Amino acid sequence: MSRALEILAPAGNREMLSAAVFSGADAVYLGLTGFNARRTAGNFTPDELREAVQFCHARGVKVHVTLNTLVYGRELPGLADAVRAVAEAGADAVISDDLATAQLIKSIAPTLHLHGSTQMSIHTPEGAKELAELGYDRVILARELSLQEIREVCAASPIEVEVFIHGALCMSVSGQCMMSAFLGGRSGNRGACAGPCRLPFDASPALRPGKPGKACHLSLKDMDLIPYLRDLMDAGVASVKIEGRLRTPEYAAAAVTACRCAREGQPYDEQLVRDIFSRSGFTDGYLLNRNDGAMFGVRTEADAAATKAAAPKARELFRRELPRVPVHYTLEGGVEDGGIKLTAADEDGNRVILYSADEPQPAQKDPLPGIERALAKTGGTPFVMAELAVKTDDPGFLPGSAWNELRRDALDKLLQKRSAAAPHAVQPYTLPDFAAHPAGGLPALMARFAAVAQCPAEYAEPLSLLVFPLSEAAAVPAAWRKKTLLELPRITFGVAEAKTAAAVAALNPDEFGGLVINNLAQLRYTKNWRKYGGLGLNVTNPMSAARYAALGLQGMLLQPETALSAMQEVAPGVPTAALCYAHLPLMLTRACPLRNVHTCAECTGTGTLRDRKGRDFTVTCSAPGGAGLRTVFNPVPLYMGERLTEMPVDYAVAAFTTESPARTAQILAALFARQPFDAEFTRGLYYTNN
Repeated sequence: MSRALEILAPAGNREMLSAAVFSGADAVYLGLTGFNARRTAGNFTPDELREAVQFCHARGVKVHVTLNTLVYGRELPGLADAVRAVAEAGADAVISDDLATAQLIKSIAPTLHLHGSTQMSIHTPEGAKELAELGYDRVILARELSLQEIREVCAASPIEVEVFIHGALCMSVSGQCMMSAFLGGRSGNRGACAGPCRLPFDASPALRPGKPGKACHLSLKDMDLIPYLRDLMDAGVASVKIEGRLRTPEYAAAAVTACRCAREGQPYDEQLVRDIFSRSGFTDGYLLNRNDGAMFGVRTEADAAATKAAAPKARELFRRELPRVPVHYTLEGGVEDGGIKLTAADEDGNRVILYSADEPQPAQKDPLPGIERALAKTGGTPFVMAELAVKTDDPGFLPGSAWNELRRDALDKLLQKRSAAAPHAVQPYTLPDFAAHPAGGLPALMARFAAVAQCPAEYAEPLSLLVFPLSEAAAVPAAWRKKTLLELPRITFGVAEAKTAAAVAALNPDEFGGLVINNLAQLRYTKNWRKYGGLGLNVTNPMSAARYAALGLQGMLLQPETALSAMQEVAPGVPTAALCYAHLPLMLTRACPLRNVHTCAECTGTGTLRDRKGRDFTVTCSAPGGAGLRTVFNPVPLYMGERLTEMPVDYAVAAFTTESPARTAQILAALFARQPFDAEFTRGLYYTNN
């Protein structure tokens, strides 16, 4: 059955799955145990997944399985097994964010549909086009886009476009957040986010040094775009996604029901949607391009009380199953034949035939109205009578109980047929033998600077490579250019993508050492350049690294959450790099936490957030005035200066952000001398067992 717009609901466990389906979702997304971005949800074992797919397919509902976390080399055999389990269960699609997962799907079960997770940070027309070239069937866009930006992606995209319509908003662009990993040891990119952004991070001015922050200025309200669902339909969106696998069945049912009504242009219970879960209301700030302080909110006791009170009403939405699978009846036989033959068929080619146990008797009046009423009583099943074709002149009379029994048996058997497993063909596949990176060597030092003026001239020569933002290209001295890599932004919302592409096109590739790309979209407009992978690509395993090398990258930075033991597994035949010094960018955000305390016109482009422990986190803006992106930095830097030989990479990268040129020179001196750090520092996650 074709649909103008897919309503995609969360299913964190079996009860939530039933609620989503019974209330009318067109598709559900759920996690296989491990390898998904909500590892703390109930999730499904392979056997439970098979049962869930049969349950959903019987009702015309698709199943999308999330395999959308960063993966390390030693986990690739388990990931391959997970792909096989999804295929054998007969699920419809896999939601993936790692190129290794995509490669395994194409190699093991090529008929499985492949959806690019929002964790891939795809947010532009060029990004959607690149995913199409890589074999994806759908792109799930970043949540920060305006309606106009969504329209532009839909107009250009060769593949389906999915957007989030309701539920929690991460403060950071998905896939670009390391806050939970580095502050709490639980990686959001690995499916274990602890939600630190919901804790106090206070941008209030004049906080006394060391005093804890109290305001939650990194906590966004939930998004609610259900009122704009038809605008999203008109924009060309194929699927609208309800966030919330960690929430309740009542939440799923309320949101699905509201979306169904909105799709039909009918009113819905907006109060129920708000009461079942909100953080003091909702925001539509991103969609309307109104990114201000009104976007922020926290969950209050009043919100929790409203949810408790609304739960019984929401439960009524899935107490009985929504009838929606059309069934076509054909009636044959009758008095002259000594029996009734009833055929029940669906629109997918399934059919069952039943014969009455009782012999029909001559009817005293037209029996058809009563027969139609009996066969139309499909309540409590997923079926709805589409038509009754009568191919007899005299069906005769049977008691209502006989017709009811015929109907029940027919629908039960038809449901069984629709529930039959339909696994995808699984091809034999053996993982390649990946080479390990040599250990114990001394990696070459390279450095990334926020501006040319930050780079001490005396270190330009001894550093192996220099990295500057693309916007600094004109300021790079001629003598430095051959060893300079120009870094492209991790995120280019709206017109920023075209401006970035134009800036690249205006430069001579032979004049510089190359470009650092941070998003798959950037592969499309950097074809004449030597390219290196940056922080935004999230490379963590040898298979994805090899895929990026095949796409033309001459080297790549490994994602900073990667332990040294996992780094050693990555040797793609081109140089690898890892951070040896950095105030790590914990978040990259479009909403500005500083808007809680002042307007953009009053901002200097930088500020601080005070956490509940009294620590100050620097916040910078790439374009003061409201059009930029904000970065939240860890106040404690990563440092590996005296342990460089323990880093199994070709390059150790010192990344400088807000440091003065003098401080930059001090740190570079310590790195070259392989000396300990002179202040508080962290080793990050390099010595963990991740």
